Amino acid sequence: MSELARAMLRRSIPSPRRLLPAVLFGIGSAGSSIVLLACSAWLIARAAEQPPVLYLSVAIVGVRAFALGRAVFRYLERLTGHDASFRQLATIRVNVFERMLPIAPDGIAATRRGDLLDRFVSDVDELQNVPLRAVQPLVSAAIVLIAAVVGIWLIAPQSAVAVLICLVVGIGAALLVQQRAVARAERTTAPLRGELQAAVVEHVQALDVLVAFDAAGAGRRRIDELGARYARATRARAAATGVAAAAMSAIGGFAVAASLAAAVPLLQDGRIDGPTFAVLCLVPLAIAEVATAVPLAASALRLARASAARVAGAVPDTVPAGIPVVPESPAALRESDAPPLIELRGVQASWPVLADPEGSGGPGRAGTDDGRGAALARVDLSIVPGERLLVRGGSGAGKTTLAHVLVRFLDYAGSYRLGGVEASTLDPADVRGVVGLVEQRPWLFDEDVRQNLIFARDTASDDELLEVLDRVGLREWVEERGGLDAKVGERGALVSGGQAQRLALARAMLARFPVLVLDEPTASVDPARADALLRDLTDAAGRSGSSVVLISHAPVDPALVDRVVTIEDGRLPAI
Repeated sequence: MSELARAMLRRSIPSPRRLLPAVLFGIGSAGSSIVLLACSAWLIARAAEQPPVLYLSVAIVGVRAFALGRAVFRYLERLTGHDASFRQLATIRVNVFERMLPIAPDGIAATRRGDLLDRFVSDVDELQNVPLRAVQPLVSAAIVLIAAVVGIWLIAPQSAVAVLICLVVGIGAALLVQQRAVARAERTTAPLRGELQAAVVEHVQALDVLVAFDAAGAGRRRIDELGARYARATRARAAATGVAAAAMSAIGGFAVAASLAAAVPLLQDGRIDGPTFAVLCLVPLAIAEVATAVPLAASALRLARASAARVAGAVPDTVPAGIPVVPESPAALRESDAPPLIELRGVQASWPVLADPEGSGGPGRAGTDDGRGAALARVDLSIVPGERLLVRGGSGAGKTTLAHVLVRFLDYAGSYRLGGVEASTLDPADVRGVVGLVEQRPWLFDEDVRQNLIFARDTASDDELLEVLDRVGLREWVEERGGLDAKVGERGALVSGGQAQRLALARAMLARFPVLVLDEPTASVDPARADALLRDLTDAAGRSGSSVVLISHAPVDPALVDRVVTIEDGRLPAI
Protein backbone atom coordinates (compact mmCIF):
# COMPACT_ATOMS: atom_id res chain seq x y z
CA MET A 1 0.00 0.00 0.00
CA SER A 2 1.33 3.42 -0.96
CA GLU A 3 1.98 6.14 1.57
CA LEU A 4 -0.82 8.18 0.00
CA ALA A 5 -3.27 5.30 0.56
CA ARG A 6 -2.14 5.02 4.20
CA ALA A 7 -2.65 8.75 4.59
CA MET A 8 -6.14 8.33 3.12
CA LEU A 9 -6.92 5.67 5.74
CA ARG A 10 -5.63 7.91 8.52
CA ARG A 11 -7.64 10.83 7.18
CA SER A 12 -10.81 8.73 7.30
CA ILE A 13 -10.53 8.45 11.10
CA PRO A 14 -12.21 11.39 12.88
CA SER A 15 -10.35 13.35 15.50
CA PRO A 16 -10.33 11.86 19.02
CA ARG A 17 -12.69 14.60 20.16
CA ARG A 18 -15.31 13.53 17.60
CA LEU A 19 -14.70 9.78 17.87
CA LEU A 20 -14.61 9.59 21.67
CA PRO A 21 -18.40 9.89 22.19
CA ALA A 22 -19.03 6.98 19.80
CA VAL A 23 -16.42 4.87 21.61
CA LEU A 24 -17.96 5.65 25.01
CA PHE A 25 -21.47 4.89 23.81
CA GLY A 26 -20.16 1.68 22.22
CA ILE A 27 -18.66 0.68 25.56
CA GLY A 28 -21.99 1.45 27.19
CA SER A 29 -23.91 -0.66 24.66
CA ALA A 30 -21.58 -3.68 24.75
CA GLY A 31 -21.16 -3.43 28.51
CA SER A 32 -24.92 -3.27 28.98
CA SER A 33 -25.30 -6.49 26.97
CA ILE A 34 -22.90 -8.37 29.24
CA VAL A 35 -24.25 -6.95 32.49
CA LEU A 36 -27.83 -7.56 31.30
CA LEU A 37 -27.12 -11.26 30.82
CA ALA A 38 -25.32 -11.43 34.15
CA CYS A 39 -28.25 -9.77 35.96
CA SER A 40 -30.74 -12.00 34.18
CA ALA A 41 -28.83 -15.17 35.04
CA TRP A 42 -28.46 -14.15 38.68
CA LEU A 43 -32.15 -13.09 38.90
CA ILE A 44 -33.51 -16.35 37.46
CA ALA A 45 -31.28 -18.53 39.64
CA ARG A 46 -31.94 -16.46 42.76
CA ALA A 47 -35.69 -16.37 42.11
CA ALA A 48 -35.69 -20.19 41.95
CA GLU A 49 -34.67 -20.14 45.63
CA GLN A 50 -37.91 -18.22 46.38
CA PRO A 51 -36.48 -15.46 48.61
CA PRO A 52 -38.58 -12.47 49.64
CA VAL A 53 -39.20 -10.27 46.61
CA LEU A 54 -37.30 -7.46 48.29
CA TYR A 55 -34.06 -9.40 47.67
CA LEU A 56 -34.83 -9.43 43.93
CA SER A 57 -35.87 -5.81 43.42
CA VAL A 58 -32.38 -4.48 42.65
CA ALA A 59 -31.77 -7.20 40.04
CA ILE A 60 -35.20 -6.57 38.49
CA VAL A 61 -34.46 -2.87 38.16
CA GLY A 62 -31.01 -3.71 36.78
CA VAL A 63 -32.44 -5.98 34.08
CA ARG A 64 -34.82 -3.25 32.96
CA ALA A 65 -32.19 -0.53 33.13
CA PHE A 66 -29.52 -2.44 31.16
CA ALA A 67 -32.08 -3.63 28.58
CA LEU A 68 -33.06 -0.03 27.92
CA GLY A 69 -29.47 1.16 28.22
CA ARG A 70 -28.24 -1.29 25.59
CA ALA A 71 -30.71 0.11 23.01
CA VAL A 72 -30.18 3.74 23.95
CA PHE A 73 -26.39 3.47 23.94
CA ARG A 74 -26.50 1.62 20.63
CA TYR A 75 -28.59 4.39 19.06
CA LEU A 76 -26.31 7.11 20.41
CA GLU A 77 -23.24 5.18 19.24
CA ARG A 78 -24.63 5.01 15.70
CA LEU A 79 -25.68 8.65 15.77
CA THR A 80 -22.38 10.11 16.97
CA GLY A 81 -20.24 7.64 15.01
CA HIS A 82 -21.96 8.31 11.69
CA ASP A 83 -21.93 12.05 12.26
CA ALA A 84 -18.17 12.03 12.84
CA SER A 85 -17.54 9.65 9.93
CA PHE A 86 -19.66 11.55 7.42
CA ARG A 87 -17.82 14.76 8.27
CA GLN A 88 -14.57 13.00 7.40
CA LEU A 89 -15.96 11.79 4.07
CA ALA A 90 -16.67 15.37 3.08
CA THR A 91 -13.07 16.27 3.95
CA ILE A 92 -11.73 13.37 1.89
CA ARG A 93 -13.81 14.28 -1.15
CA VAL A 94 -12.68 17.89 -0.97
CA ASN A 95 -9.06 16.69 -0.71
CA VAL A 96 -9.41 14.42 -3.77
CA PHE A 97 -11.08 17.21 -5.75
CA GLU A 98 -8.36 19.69 -4.78
CA ARG A 99 -5.69 17.23 -5.97
CA MET A 100 -7.63 16.55 -9.16
CA LEU A 101 -8.39 20.12 -10.15
CA PRO A 102 -4.87 21.34 -11.04
CA ILE A 103 -4.20 18.45 -13.45
CA ALA A 104 -7.68 18.04 -14.95
CA PRO A 105 -8.71 17.24 -17.58
CA ASP A 106 -5.63 15.94 -19.38
CA GLY A 107 -3.82 14.60 -16.31
CA ILE A 108 -6.59 12.14 -15.37
CA ALA A 109 -7.72 11.10 -18.82
CA ALA A 110 -6.40 7.54 -18.39
CA THR A 111 -9.06 6.80 -15.78
CA ARG A 112 -12.36 5.80 -17.30
CA ARG A 113 -15.19 8.15 -16.43
CA GLY A 114 -17.39 5.57 -14.72
CA ASP A 115 -14.47 4.19 -12.71
CA LEU A 116 -13.44 7.68 -11.61
CA LEU A 117 -17.01 8.32 -10.45
CA ASP A 118 -16.98 5.04 -8.51
CA ARG A 119 -13.73 6.01 -6.78
CA PHE A 120 -15.09 9.44 -5.91
CA VAL A 121 -18.40 8.09 -4.57
CA SER A 122 -18.46 4.39 -3.62
CA ASP A 123 -14.81 4.01 -2.60
CA VAL A 124 -14.90 7.16 -0.50
CA ASP A 125 -18.13 5.91 1.08
CA GLU A 126 -16.35 2.64 1.92
CA LEU A 127 -13.83 4.60 4.00
CA GLN A 128 -16.55 5.42 6.51
CA ASN A 129 -16.23 1.81 7.67
CA VAL A 130 -12.75 2.49 9.04
CA PRO A 131 -14.10 4.38 12.06
CA LEU A 132 -17.59 2.82 12.06
CA ARG A 133 -16.74 -0.88 11.68
CA ALA A 134 -13.07 -1.09 12.55
CA VAL A 135 -11.61 1.51 14.91
CA GLN A 136 -14.57 2.32 17.14
CA PRO A 137 -15.89 -1.28 17.50
CA LEU A 138 -12.38 -2.61 18.18
CA VAL A 139 -11.63 -0.03 20.86
CA SER A 140 -15.03 -0.46 22.50
CA ALA A 141 -14.90 -4.26 22.33
CA ALA A 142 -11.34 -4.42 23.69
CA ILE A 143 -12.21 -2.28 26.73
CA VAL A 144 -15.42 -4.21 27.43
CA LEU A 145 -13.76 -7.61 27.00
CA ILE A 146 -10.93 -6.69 29.34
CA ALA A 147 -13.41 -5.38 31.91
CA ALA A 148 -15.56 -8.52 31.58
CA VAL A 149 -12.62 -10.90 32.03
CA VAL A 150 -11.41 -8.89 35.01
CA GLY A 151 -14.92 -9.06 36.49
CA ILE A 152 -14.98 -12.84 36.13
CA TRP A 153 -11.48 -12.98 37.63
CA LEU A 154 -12.73 -11.25 40.77
CA ILE A 155 -15.36 -13.97 41.16
CA ALA A 156 -13.54 -17.06 39.85
CA PRO A 157 -9.97 -16.70 38.51
CA GLN A 158 -10.04 -20.21 36.99
CA SER A 159 -13.11 -19.34 34.91
CA ALA A 160 -11.53 -16.06 33.77
CA VAL A 161 -8.43 -17.90 32.52
CA ALA A 162 -10.56 -20.47 30.70
CA VAL A 163 -12.70 -17.80 29.03
CA LEU A 164 -9.63 -15.78 28.06
CA ILE A 165 -7.96 -18.79 26.43
CA CYS A 166 -11.12 -19.57 24.46
CA LEU A 167 -11.37 -15.97 23.28
CA VAL A 168 -7.75 -15.72 22.17
CA VAL A 169 -7.78 -19.06 20.35
CA GLY A 170 -11.23 -18.47 18.86
CA ILE A 171 -10.54 -14.94 17.59
CA GLY A 172 -7.19 -16.02 16.14
CA ALA A 173 -8.76 -19.00 14.36
CA ALA A 174 -11.63 -16.89 13.00
CA LEU A 175 -9.21 -14.27 11.65
CA LEU A 176 -7.01 -16.92 10.04
CA VAL A 177 -9.92 -18.70 8.36
CA GLN A 178 -11.37 -15.42 7.19
CA GLN A 179 -8.04 -14.25 5.82
CA ARG A 180 -7.48 -17.45 3.84
CA ALA A 181 -11.05 -17.68 2.61
CA VAL A 182 -11.79 -14.20 1.30
CA ALA A 183 -8.64 -12.10 1.25
CA ARG A 184 -8.58 -12.14 -2.56
CA ALA A 185 -12.33 -11.49 -2.85
CA GLU A 186 -12.08 -8.51 -0.52
CA ARG A 187 -9.13 -7.07 -2.45
CA THR A 188 -10.94 -7.40 -5.80
CA THR A 189 -14.43 -6.29 -4.76
CA ALA A 190 -13.76 -2.55 -5.08
CA PRO A 191 -11.88 -2.76 -8.44
CA LEU A 192 -14.60 -5.02 -9.85
CA ARG A 193 -17.28 -2.57 -8.74
CA GLY A 194 -15.42 0.27 -10.45
CA GLU A 195 -14.92 -1.73 -13.65
CA LEU A 196 -18.61 -2.67 -13.67
CA GLN A 197 -19.72 0.92 -13.24
CA ALA A 198 -17.33 2.10 -15.95
CA ALA A 199 -18.71 -0.52 -18.35
CA VAL A 200 -22.31 0.46 -17.57
CA VAL A 201 -21.63 4.18 -18.03
CA GLU A 202 -19.81 3.65 -21.32
CA HIS A 203 -22.53 1.31 -22.59
CA VAL A 204 -25.33 3.74 -21.77
CA GLN A 205 -23.53 6.75 -23.22
CA ALA A 206 -22.81 4.95 -26.50
CA LEU A 207 -26.08 2.99 -26.64
CA ASP A 208 -27.43 4.71 -29.76
CA VAL A 209 -24.25 3.93 -31.72
CA LEU A 210 -24.09 0.36 -30.40
CA VAL A 211 -27.70 -0.29 -31.38
CA ALA A 212 -27.18 1.24 -34.82
CA PHE A 213 -24.27 -1.12 -35.50
CA ASP A 214 -25.89 -4.12 -33.77
CA ALA A 215 -23.10 -4.20 -31.18
CA ALA A 216 -25.15 -3.66 -28.02
CA GLY A 217 -25.24 -7.40 -27.26
CA ALA A 218 -21.48 -7.61 -26.75
CA GLY A 219 -21.62 -4.70 -24.31
CA ARG A 220 -24.42 -6.31 -22.33
CA ARG A 221 -22.54 -9.59 -22.18
CA ARG A 222 -19.50 -7.74 -20.86
CA ILE A 223 -21.66 -6.09 -18.19
CA ASP A 224 -23.25 -9.43 -17.28
CA GLU A 225 -19.83 -11.04 -16.96
CA LEU A 226 -18.52 -8.26 -14.71
CA GLY A 227 -21.74 -8.36 -12.69
CA ALA A 228 -21.38 -12.10 -12.16
CA ARG A 229 -17.76 -11.73 -11.03
CA TYR A 230 -18.68 -8.91 -8.67
CA ALA A 231 -21.59 -10.96 -7.29
CA ARG A 232 -19.28 -13.95 -6.68
CA ALA A 233 -16.78 -11.79 -4.82
CA THR A 234 -19.57 -10.21 -2.76
CA ARG A 235 -21.09 -13.60 -1.93
CA ALA A 236 -17.71 -15.00 -0.92
CA ARG A 237 -17.13 -12.04 1.39
CA ALA A 238 -20.64 -12.33 2.88
CA ALA A 239 -20.22 -16.08 3.38
CA ALA A 240 -16.90 -15.57 5.15
CA THR A 241 -18.47 -12.94 7.39
CA GLY A 242 -21.24 -15.38 8.26
CA VAL A 243 -18.73 -18.14 8.95
CA ALA A 244 -16.75 -15.82 11.23
CA ALA A 245 -19.91 -14.89 13.14
CA ALA A 246 -20.89 -18.56 13.45
CA ALA A 247 -17.39 -19.44 14.62
CA MET A 248 -17.58 -16.80 17.34
CA SER A 249 -20.95 -18.18 18.42
CA ALA A 250 -19.36 -21.62 18.65
CA ILE A 251 -16.51 -20.11 20.64
CA GLY A 252 -19.13 -18.79 23.03
CA GLY A 253 -20.32 -22.35 23.58
CA PHE A 254 -16.78 -23.56 24.24
CA ALA A 255 -16.21 -20.63 26.61
CA VAL A 256 -19.38 -21.60 28.53
CA ALA A 257 -18.17 -25.19 28.81
CA ALA A 258 -14.69 -24.09 29.92
CA SER A 259 -16.09 -21.64 32.47
CA LEU A 260 -18.50 -24.30 33.74
CA ALA A 261 -15.73 -26.85 34.16
CA ALA A 262 -13.59 -24.35 36.07
CA ALA A 263 -16.49 -23.18 38.29
CA VAL A 264 -17.82 -26.61 39.34
CA PRO A 265 -15.09 -27.20 41.94
CA LEU A 266 -15.76 -23.77 43.42
CA LEU A 267 -19.45 -24.55 43.72
CA GLN A 268 -18.76 -27.93 45.30
CA ASP A 269 -16.44 -26.36 47.84
CA GLY A 270 -19.06 -23.73 48.67
CA ARG A 271 -16.88 -20.83 47.61
CA ILE A 272 -19.62 -19.59 45.26
CA ASP A 273 -23.39 -19.97 45.44
CA GLY A 274 -25.86 -21.12 42.80
CA PRO A 275 -26.76 -17.70 41.31
CA THR A 276 -23.07 -16.83 40.97
CA PHE A 277 -22.49 -20.18 39.26
CA ALA A 278 -25.28 -19.32 36.79
CA VAL A 279 -23.59 -16.00 36.03
CA LEU A 280 -20.27 -17.74 35.32
CA CYS A 281 -22.03 -20.15 32.97
CA LEU A 282 -23.97 -17.60 30.86
CA VAL A 283 -21.81 -14.47 30.80
CA PRO A 284 -19.27 -16.05 28.38
CA LEU A 285 -22.06 -16.12 25.75
CA ALA A 286 -22.36 -12.33 25.92
CA ILE A 287 -18.57 -11.96 25.94
CA ALA A 288 -18.31 -14.03 22.75
CA GLU A 289 -20.99 -11.88 21.13
CA VAL A 290 -18.98 -8.74 21.87
CA ALA A 291 -15.82 -10.44 20.56
CA THR A 292 -17.55 -11.00 17.20
CA ALA A 293 -16.69 -7.35 16.43
CA VAL A 294 -13.01 -8.30 16.01
CA PRO A 295 -13.21 -10.46 12.82
CA LEU A 296 -15.89 -8.14 11.41
CA ALA A 297 -13.57 -5.19 11.98
CA ALA A 298 -10.72 -7.00 10.24
CA SER A 299 -12.92 -7.66 7.20
CA ALA A 300 -14.09 -4.04 7.07
CA LEU A 301 -10.50 -2.83 7.33
CA ARG A 302 -9.36 -4.99 4.40
CA LEU A 303 -12.17 -3.62 2.22
CA ALA A 304 -11.33 -0.09 3.29
CA ARG A 305 -7.65 -0.61 2.46
CA ALA A 306 -8.58 -1.61 -1.10
CA SER A 307 -10.86 1.41 -1.44
CA ALA A 308 -8.22 3.73 0.04
CA ALA A 309 -5.73 2.54 -2.59
CA ARG A 310 -8.27 3.26 -5.34
CA VAL A 311 -9.12 6.69 -3.95
CA ALA A 312 -5.42 7.52 -3.69
CA GLY A 313 -4.90 6.26 -7.25
CA ALA A 314 -7.70 8.41 -8.66
CA VAL A 315 -5.17 11.22 -8.96
CA PRO A 316 -1.46 10.61 -9.74
CA ASP A 317 0.95 11.00 -6.81
CA THR A 318 3.02 13.38 -8.91
CA VAL A 319 1.93 15.72 -11.67
CA PRO A 320 2.42 13.87 -14.99
CA ALA A 321 5.02 15.23 -17.37
CA GLY A 322 3.34 17.58 -19.79
CA ILE A 323 0.82 18.96 -17.26
CA PRO A 324 1.52 22.52 -16.05
CA VAL A 325 2.10 23.26 -12.38
CA VAL A 326 1.69 26.45 -10.41
CA PRO A 327 5.04 28.34 -10.22
CA GLU A 328 6.49 28.97 -6.76
CA SER A 329 6.19 32.72 -7.30
CA PRO A 330 3.57 33.27 -10.01
CA ALA A 331 3.76 36.43 -12.07
CA ALA A 332 0.74 38.70 -12.41
CA LEU A 333 -1.18 39.65 -15.53
CA ARG A 334 -2.04 43.26 -16.15
CA GLU A 335 -5.70 43.71 -15.25
CA SER A 336 -7.65 44.71 -18.35
CA ASP A 337 -10.88 43.77 -20.08
CA ALA A 338 -9.21 44.22 -23.46
CA PRO A 339 -7.90 41.09 -25.24
CA PRO A 340 -4.15 40.64 -24.77
CA LEU A 341 -1.59 40.09 -27.48
CA ILE A 342 -0.75 36.37 -27.79
CA GLU A 343 2.69 35.38 -29.08
CA LEU A 344 3.90 31.81 -29.61
CA ARG A 345 7.49 31.19 -30.66
CA GLY A 346 8.86 27.71 -31.23
CA VAL A 347 6.15 26.16 -29.08
CA GLN A 348 6.33 22.40 -28.67
CA ALA A 349 3.90 20.23 -26.70
CA SER A 350 2.78 16.63 -26.44
CA TRP A 351 0.10 14.69 -24.64
CA PRO A 352 1.18 13.07 -21.38
CA VAL A 353 1.45 9.29 -21.32
CA LEU A 354 -0.46 8.46 -18.17
CA ALA A 355 0.07 5.47 -15.91
CA ASP A 356 -2.73 2.91 -15.88
CA PRO A 357 -4.58 3.37 -12.58
CA GLU A 358 -5.75 0.15 -10.94
CA GLY A 359 -9.07 -0.91 -12.33
CA SER A 360 -9.22 1.74 -15.04
CA GLY A 361 -9.36 -0.77 -17.81
CA GLY A 362 -6.03 -0.24 -19.51
CA PRO A 363 -3.35 2.32 -20.23
CA GLY A 364 -4.33 5.57 -21.79
CA ARG A 365 -3.40 9.05 -22.82
CA ALA A 366 -5.10 12.32 -22.28
CA GLY A 367 -7.59 13.28 -24.96
CA THR A 368 -6.09 13.79 -28.43
CA ASP A 369 -7.12 15.08 -31.81
CA ASP A 370 -7.51 11.61 -33.22
CA GLY A 371 -6.56 9.25 -30.39
CA ARG A 372 -2.89 8.95 -31.49
CA GLY A 373 -1.40 11.58 -29.18
CA ALA A 374 -0.87 14.35 -31.76
CA ALA A 375 1.74 16.91 -30.64
CA LEU A 376 3.04 20.33 -31.56
CA ALA A 377 6.49 20.10 -33.12
CA ARG A 378 7.06 23.82 -33.70
CA VAL A 379 4.45 26.58 -33.67
CA ASP A 380 5.10 30.27 -34.36
CA LEU A 381 1.96 32.36 -34.11
CA SER A 382 0.79 35.84 -33.11
CA ILE A 383 -2.82 36.78 -32.37
CA VAL A 384 -3.47 40.50 -32.15
CA PRO A 385 -6.21 41.83 -29.84
CA GLY A 386 -9.69 41.44 -31.32
CA GLU A 387 -8.52 39.24 -34.20
CA ARG A 388 -10.63 36.37 -35.49
CA LEU A 389 -8.19 33.64 -36.45
CA LEU A 390 -9.02 30.36 -38.17
CA VAL A 391 -6.68 27.44 -37.48
CA ARG A 392 -7.18 24.72 -40.07
CA GLY A 393 -5.76 21.24 -40.30
CA GLY A 394 -6.64 17.62 -40.76
CA SER A 395 -7.46 15.13 -38.06
CA GLY A 396 -4.44 14.58 -35.84
CA ALA A 397 -2.61 17.67 -37.09
CA GLY A 398 -2.36 19.18 -33.60
CA LYS A 399 -5.32 21.56 -33.47
CA THR A 400 -6.71 20.35 -30.13
CA THR A 401 -3.17 20.21 -28.73
CA LEU A 402 -2.78 23.88 -29.62
CA ALA A 403 -6.12 24.71 -27.95
CA HIS A 404 -5.09 22.94 -24.74
CA VAL A 405 -1.74 24.75 -24.72
CA LEU A 406 -3.49 28.11 -25.07
CA VAL A 407 -5.64 27.44 -21.98
CA ARG A 408 -2.73 25.76 -20.14
CA PHE A 409 -4.23 22.31 -19.85
CA LEU A 410 -0.92 21.18 -21.38
CA ASP A 411 2.58 22.42 -20.68
CA TYR A 412 4.87 23.55 -23.47
CA ALA A 413 8.44 24.17 -24.48
CA GLY A 414 9.43 27.36 -26.26
CA SER A 415 7.77 30.72 -25.61
CA TYR A 416 4.08 31.51 -25.11
CA ARG A 417 3.56 35.12 -24.07
CA LEU A 418 0.18 36.41 -22.97
CA GLY A 419 0.01 40.20 -22.83
CA GLY A 420 3.79 40.31 -22.75
CA VAL A 421 4.08 37.84 -19.82
CA GLU A 422 5.46 34.32 -20.27
CA ALA A 423 2.56 31.94 -19.62
CA SER A 424 4.77 29.43 -17.78
CA THR A 425 5.40 32.05 -15.08
CA LEU A 426 1.66 32.49 -14.49
CA ASP A 427 -0.73 30.44 -12.41
CA PRO A 428 -2.59 28.26 -14.99
CA ALA A 429 -5.86 29.35 -13.36
CA ASP A 430 -5.01 32.98 -14.17
CA VAL A 431 -4.46 32.05 -17.82
CA ARG A 432 -7.84 30.29 -17.88
CA GLY A 433 -9.42 33.46 -16.56
CA VAL A 434 -8.30 35.18 -19.74
CA VAL A 435 -8.42 32.43 -22.36
CA GLY A 436 -11.70 30.47 -22.45
CA LEU A 437 -12.18 27.19 -24.29
CA VAL A 438 -15.43 26.02 -25.87
CA GLU A 439 -14.77 22.37 -26.67
CA GLN A 440 -16.19 20.36 -29.52
CA ARG A 441 -18.29 18.37 -27.03
CA PRO A 442 -19.33 21.00 -24.47
CA TRP A 443 -20.45 19.72 -21.10
CA LEU A 444 -24.03 20.52 -20.14
CA PHE A 445 -25.36 19.63 -16.72
CA ASP A 446 -28.63 17.79 -16.19
CA GLU A 447 -30.29 21.00 -15.09
CA ASP A 448 -32.21 23.90 -16.62
CA VAL A 449 -30.78 26.54 -18.95
CA ARG A 450 -30.35 29.01 -16.08
CA GLN A 451 -28.18 26.69 -13.99
CA ASN A 452 -26.07 25.81 -17.04
CA LEU A 453 -25.27 29.49 -17.50
CA ILE A 454 -24.96 31.11 -14.09
CA PHE A 455 -22.11 28.97 -12.83
CA ALA A 456 -19.98 31.06 -15.22
CA ARG A 457 -21.15 34.20 -13.35
CA ASP A 458 -23.47 33.54 -10.45
CA THR A 459 -24.38 37.21 -10.06
CA ALA A 460 -25.96 37.38 -13.52
CA SER A 461 -29.64 38.37 -13.57
CA ASP A 462 -32.27 36.70 -15.74
CA ASP A 463 -32.25 39.72 -18.05
CA GLU A 464 -28.50 39.34 -18.55
CA LEU A 465 -28.93 35.65 -19.26
CA LEU A 466 -31.61 36.32 -21.86
CA GLU A 467 -29.47 39.05 -23.40
CA VAL A 468 -26.48 36.74 -23.85
CA LEU A 469 -28.77 34.02 -25.21
CA ASP A 470 -30.05 36.56 -27.73
CA ARG A 471 -26.48 37.27 -28.81
CA VAL A 472 -25.90 33.60 -29.62
CA GLY A 473 -29.28 33.19 -31.31
CA LEU A 474 -31.03 31.13 -28.63
CA ARG A 475 -33.39 33.56 -26.93
CA GLU A 476 -36.42 32.75 -29.07
CA TRP A 477 -35.74 29.01 -28.77
CA VAL A 478 -35.48 29.25 -24.98
CA GLU A 479 -38.65 31.31 -24.67
CA GLU A 480 -40.56 28.80 -26.80
CA ARG A 481 -39.53 26.04 -24.39
CA GLY A 482 -40.75 27.86 -21.29
CA GLY A 483 -37.88 30.22 -20.54
CA LEU A 484 -34.74 29.77 -18.47
CA ASP A 485 -36.29 26.90 -16.52
CA ALA A 486 -36.23 24.66 -19.62
CA LYS A 487 -34.32 21.44 -19.01
CA VAL A 488 -31.39 20.45 -21.22
CA GLY A 489 -31.17 16.78 -20.12
CA GLU A 490 -28.17 14.72 -19.08
CA ARG A 491 -25.12 16.02 -20.95
CA GLY A 492 -27.51 18.06 -23.12
CA ALA A 493 -29.54 15.08 -24.33
CA LEU A 494 -32.59 17.31 -24.95
CA VAL A 495 -30.77 19.80 -27.19
CA SER A 496 -29.09 19.50 -30.56
CA GLY A 497 -25.36 19.69 -31.12
CA GLY A 498 -25.60 23.23 -32.47
CA GLN A 499 -27.74 24.37 -29.55
CA ALA A 500 -25.23 22.84 -27.12
CA GLN A 501 -22.43 24.80 -28.81
CA ARG A 502 -24.45 28.01 -28.58
CA LEU A 503 -25.18 27.42 -24.88
CA ALA A 504 -21.48 26.79 -24.27
CA LEU A 505 -20.58 30.01 -26.09
CA ALA A 506 -23.19 31.95 -24.08
CA ARG A 507 -21.63 30.56 -20.93
CA ALA A 508 -18.16 31.63 -22.07
CA MET A 509 -19.42 35.10 -22.94
CA LEU A 510 -20.98 35.43 -19.49
CA ALA A 511 -17.56 34.68 -18.05
CA ARG A 512 -16.25 37.60 -20.17
CA PHE A 513 -13.15 35.86 -21.50
CA PRO A 514 -11.01 38.31 -23.47
CA VAL A 515 -9.89 35.41 -25.68
CA LEU A 516 -12.22 32.64 -26.88
CA VAL A 517 -10.97 29.38 -28.37
CA LEU A 518 -13.68 27.50 -30.31
CA ASP A 519 -12.52 23.93 -30.87
CA GLU A 520 -14.43 22.26 -33.74
CA PRO A 521 -17.76 23.98 -32.94
CA THR A 522 -19.49 22.28 -35.89
CA ALA A 523 -18.34 18.74 -35.07
CA SER A 524 -21.83 17.74 -33.87
CA VAL A 525 -23.79 19.78 -36.42
CA ASP A 526 -25.00 18.68 -39.83
CA PRO A 527 -23.23 20.41 -42.76
CA ALA A 528 -26.38 22.26 -43.86
CA ARG A 529 -26.44 24.22 -40.60
CA ALA A 530 -22.69 24.46 -39.96
CA ASP A 531 -22.19 27.75 -41.83
CA ALA A 532 -25.08 29.44 -40.02
CA LEU A 533 -23.78 28.27 -36.64
CA LEU A 534 -20.24 29.47 -37.37
CA ARG A 535 -21.55 32.84 -38.51
CA ASP A 536 -23.61 33.27 -35.35
CA LEU A 537 -20.76 32.14 -33.08
CA THR A 538 -18.09 34.34 -34.60
CA ASP A 539 -20.41 37.35 -34.84
CA ALA A 540 -21.50 36.96 -31.20
CA ALA A 541 -17.92 36.59 -29.99
CA GLY A 542 -16.77 39.48 -32.16
CA ARG A 543 -19.47 41.82 -30.81
CA SER A 544 -18.19 41.14 -27.29
CA GLY A 545 -14.77 42.45 -28.34
CA SER A 546 -12.98 39.14 -27.67
CA SER A 547 -10.22 37.68 -29.73
CA VAL A 548 -11.44 34.48 -31.38
CA VAL A 549 -9.38 31.42 -32.27
CA LEU A 550 -11.58 29.17 -34.40
CA ILE A 551 -10.24 25.64 -34.81
CA SER A 552 -11.80 23.58 -37.58
CA HIS A 553 -10.95 20.93 -40.13
CA ALA A 554 -14.14 21.68 -42.09
CA PRO A 555 -14.32 24.49 -44.68
CA VAL A 556 -15.15 27.92 -43.22
CA ASP A 557 -16.36 31.02 -45.06
CA PRO A 558 -13.29 33.31 -45.28
CA ALA A 559 -15.54 36.32 -44.62
CA LEU A 560 -16.09 35.10 -41.04
CA VAL A 561 -12.43 35.41 -40.05
CA ASP A 562 -9.60 37.89 -40.40
CA ARG A 563 -6.83 35.38 -41.05
CA VAL A 564 -6.34 31.69 -41.80
CA VAL A 565 -3.37 29.52 -40.78
CA THR A 566 -2.90 25.84 -41.48
CA ILE A 567 -1.29 23.41 -39.06
CA GLU A 568 0.29 20.23 -40.41
CA ASP A 569 2.03 17.56 -38.36
CA GLY A 570 2.10 19.87 -35.36
CA ARG A 571 3.81 22.71 -37.26
CA LEU A 572 2.86 26.25 -38.22
CA PRO A 573 5.00 28.39 -40.49
CA ALA A 574 7.17 31.00 -38.80
CA ILE A 575 5.70 34.49 -38.61
